Amino acid sequence: MELIDRSTWPREEHYRFFQAMSHPFYSLTFPVDVTALRTYVKGHGLPFYPAMVYQVLQAMDDVEAFRLRDRNGTIVRHDKLVPSFTDLKPGSELFHIVTLPAGEDMADFCRRAKDRSKRQTCLIDDHDWEDQLVYFTCVPWFPITALTNQRDVNPSDTIPRAAWGRWEEREGRTILGLSLELNHRLLDGYHVGQFCAALNARLSALEADCGM
Repeated sequence: MELIDRSTWPREEHYRFFQAMSHPFYSLTFPVDVTALRTYVKGHGLPFYPAMVYQVLQAMDDVEAFRLRDRNGTIVRHDKLVPSFTDLKPGSELFHIVTLPAGEDMADFCRRAKDRSKRQTCLIDDHDWEDQLVYFTCVPWFPITALTNQRDVNPSDTIPRAAWGRWEEREGRTILGLSLELNHRLLDGYHVGQFCAALNARLSALEADCGM
């Protein structure tokens, strides 16, 4: 983690503009082609949900702005982000929240995430990750075109929220609506564009691995 010197920070004026707002949050949803990821996880016996969490998190790590956090006026930059995601045990209608480092290997993360979720017996496991987190959720029963999250009234909350619903088949491709909820103090549409490009590049690399 690194502290940002606001006296030389290029974003300072933009930050102060949005800092004055009591609700600096915005959300957007856009389609992502997950055909290659779906093919890859099926071929390697991996679950899709944690694999998608892993890919989205890695793409956020690729964009520096997504690793910034606002601590009531102190801006910090994390080296790596940590996913915290909702999950359901088979036969249950009550979710729990699983949190663990992503690591450097998607298959390993999927195995660890599945094991952690299976063993967890409480709603939220204790952890010390603070604002290094990214919050994830999934509603796999229907596609989504927009989504907002619950939150305390805290304009300094700069933890990104990511969510998606059920995928859809379109002309032989698998398309997923990915929703992001972000704080404008640190993240603009330009940075979302960088994230989208990073995510698509990672998914395209999987397509090459699948021989598609």
